[in-house]
Amino acid sequence: MGYTIDRTIPNITLRAAEERVRAALAEAGFGVLTEIDVQATMKKKLGEEMRGYRILGACNPKMAHHALGLEPRVGAMLPCNVILREVDGGVEVSAIDPVASMQAIDNAGLTRVAGQVRDMLADVVKNV
Repeated sequence: MGYTIDRTIPNITLRAAEERVRAALAEAGFGVLTEIDVQATMKKKLGEEMRGYRILGACNPKMAHHALGLEPRVGAMLPCNVILREVDGGVEVSAIDPVASMQAIDNAGLTRVAGQVRDMLADVVKNV
């Protein structure tokens, strides 16, 4: 089983792809709680060059609230990360598969919620 939901968008800049990802997340009821510019961080901290790579920590408040009600410590696995990375010919968008990330938690209710969130994130990736 893979752990991400992926799509490569050809002939697009990282900035344009990020705008589309943010719009698709918002349309699906997700907000972006955290942002990490991995490329800039690696340059600043290590002096290393790399292609553009951003991590967006996305959260759907309704689904997060439901999950936290079922399993209070699930917050250690939130928010749902969506990455954008420059690849040859475009930008790859990858969202975490919440079902894969929640496998360690034995809670059938949480598994159902993770499946709903996976479907939502798959739609986001498809709609970018």
